[in-house]
Amino acid sequence: MALRAAGRTSLVDSVVEQLRSQLADGEWAVGDRIPTEHELAQQLGVGRNTVREAVRVLVHAGLLESRQGNGTFVRSAADPAAVLNGVRHAGARDVLELRVALEAEAARLAAVRRDTHDLLRLRAALATLREEGDRDADADLAFHMAVVGATHNAAFIEVYRFFSTQVHEVLVAALGDRAMPPVDIDAHEALVAAVEAADPEEAERCARELLRAPIETVEALTAEAGMTTTAPEPTR
Repeated sequence: MALRAAGRTSLVDSVVEQLRSQLADGEWAVGDRIPTEHELAQQLGVGRNTVREAVRVLVHAGLLESRQGNGTFVRSAADPAAVLNGVRHAGARDVLELRVALEAEAARLAAVRRDTHDLLRLRAALATLREEGDRDADADLAFHMAVVGATHNAAFIEVYRFFSTQVHEVLVAALGDRAMPPVDIDAHEALVAAVEAADPEEAERCARELLRAPIETVEALTAEAGMTTTAPEPTR
């Protein structure tokens, strides 16, 4: 299927989106070599420099791979940008519920797999959290990254690193920092103790308890917002 010609404005962005669409539609399978810059430029009616820049964007995004002397190949049909966009448009409660699932499993695995270095890192992260205050998002994120790091699961670590940043952005955009309850330092202490004790069931319970208050707050704020935005019934 031929690509449609790009318009005059935002040529690189237009080509990027068209190539993303072709990849998502299965125009080229993973491992396939895509058409050359010259061929794509002719199909799109744009210059080769524009095509080159668009391909670089998709290489950086992990969808394409350039091989010196061989051309450009499809590396993945799963678009990280689509996942990112979906998370950003999800509701605050939705992302918190997903965070519970990730962090509960991370805590369980950490309690089983942690080593001495992991425990030192957890204690250091907890100390920083106490020092920085109960509303320091960066210190809280560093703590949870330490828990996830103790799973010794490279895939888990990368997924959580990507996801956690988006969670923070969603919550700030939806609620604002002051709307959320302060970080429960004692609950974080209990989680560390459970990991130190190598108790996976207790670690999972503590991780779920950590996010119980934020979820309840989000549900209450959502309900309140719904009540205030509902138009009153007309008087008879």
